[in-house]
Amino acid sequence: MAEHAESTEKRDVVKKGESGSKEQGWRKWGKATLAVFPLYLGIHVAFFIISCLAMLFRIDDFAWTNMPLSTLWREWRHWDVGNYIGLAQDGYTSAWHTAFFPLQPMLIAALTPLTHDPLIASMCISNIAFLVLLVVFYQLVKEDFDQERAERAILYLAVFPTAFFLAAGYTDALFLALALSCFYNMRRGHWWLAGLFGFFASLTRSAGVFLLVPFAYEYARQRQFALKRLLQPAVLSMGLVPLGTGLFAAYCYLRFGDPLAFSHAQAHWNRQLTFPWMGLLDSALAVKRSSGFLSFQSLRNLIDLGCDLLILGLLILCFVGPWRLPRAYLSYVLYGLVLWLFFHLVTKTDERYALESMSRYVIELFPAFVLLATLGRNKYVNYLYLMGSGAVLFFLLTQFLTGHWVL
Repeated sequence: MAEHAESTEKRDVVKKGESGSKEQGWRKWGKATLAVFPLYLGIHVAFFIISCLAMLFRIDDFAWTNMPLSTLWREWRHWDVGNYIGLAQDGYTSAWHTAFFPLQPMLIAALTPLTHDPLIASMCISNIAFLVLLVVFYQLVKEDFDQERAERAILYLAVFPTAFFLAAGYTDALFLALALSCFYNMRRGHWWLAGLFGFFASLTRSAGVFLLVPFAYEYARQRQFALKRLLQPAVLSMGLVPLGTGLFAAYCYLRFGDPLAFSHAQAHWNRQLTFPWMGLLDSALAVKRSSGFLSFQSLRNLIDLGCDLLILGLLILCFVGPWRLPRAYLSYVLYGLVLWLFFHLVTKTDERYALESMSRYVIELFPAFVLLATLGRNKYVNYLYLMGSGAVLFFLLTQFLTGHWVL
C-alpha cells in the first residue's frame, strides 16, 4: 500500500510537471507575471500611501510644514540599507563588514551610474527582485500544486508582517528570488540552471549554501536513488551552490587573513552560537519578565515570537498531520526546516531581544506559505491571517519609515 501511494505521488508530480511544460518560454512567464502584477501593484500602492501618511508623525499638528518630495524614498534608508550602500561605495574596509555578503553591494555599485543615487539603485534591485520572486513562487506552486493555492501563497507572503523589507534595500528580496529560482529549476530537473541560481544565492546570504540540502535530495529522488543514475555529469552542478560562499571565503582570506571572517563577524553584531530552541525560550521569558503586557519589551518580543512560531508551526504541519505534503515534495520541507534551524543557531547575546531580526529572516521560508495557502481554503483562517498580519505589517512599516527600531 505504501509503495502504491508513493508511486501515485510520483505520477501526480509527473503529470503536473507535464501540464506545466505545455506552456513554454516567455508565454508561460508572461502569463505568470500578469497573474501576480495586480498584487505587486496593490502592495506597492499601499506602501506608497503609508510612506506619505507617515510624514504626519514627523510634523506637529496644524503646523505649516512641508517635507521635500525626496523624503518619500529617503525615509526608506534605515539600518542595514546604509551598510549595503557603504559597501557599494567603499568596499570591505573592516572585517566586521563581511557579515554582509557581496552580491547586493556589487549590484548597487553597478546600477548607481544609471540612477545617480545608490539608495534608488538599492531599492530598484529589491523591487525588481520582489516582482521576480512573486512570479517564480506563483509558477512553482501552480505547477507543483494548483493555481488557487498559488494565488493565496503569494498573497500571504506579500502581507506577512515584515514583507516591507522586500521593497527596502535589504537582501531579502534578492535572496528569495534567487532561492526560488534555484528551487524551481531543481524541481524541473534543470540542474545546471538551478546550480547557477544557487551560486548567486550563496553570494547574497550565508543561508544560500543550505540550498545544497534540498538540491541533493531532489537530484537523488528524481533518479530513484540509484547509484548508477546518480553518477552523471549533472551531479557536478551541485558544486555551484557552495561555490558562491567559497569564493567569498577566499576573498575574506586574502583581504583579512580569515576565510571565515563573515562567520566571526557575527560577534560584532552581538550574536552567538547557541541551541536552536534558546531564542524562543529567551524571547518568551523576556515577555514574562517585562514590566507589563503593554511595555516595549513585551510587545516587541511578542511580534518576533509570534512570527517565528507561526512559521515553525506551518513547517511542522508540512511534515506531520492531515495537511502534510506528500513524500514527493519532501525537498520543500528540507529547505524550510534546515534554514529555520540555521537561523536559530545564532541568536542575540541580549536575552531581552533574542529573536531580533528573526521575523524578517523567516519570510524566506516559502514552504510555510504553501502550507498556509492550503489552510487558507477555510475562510476563517484566510480572514484572520490577512487582517492580523496586514495590521502588523503596516504598523511595522510606519515604525520603520519614522526611524524607530523595528528589527
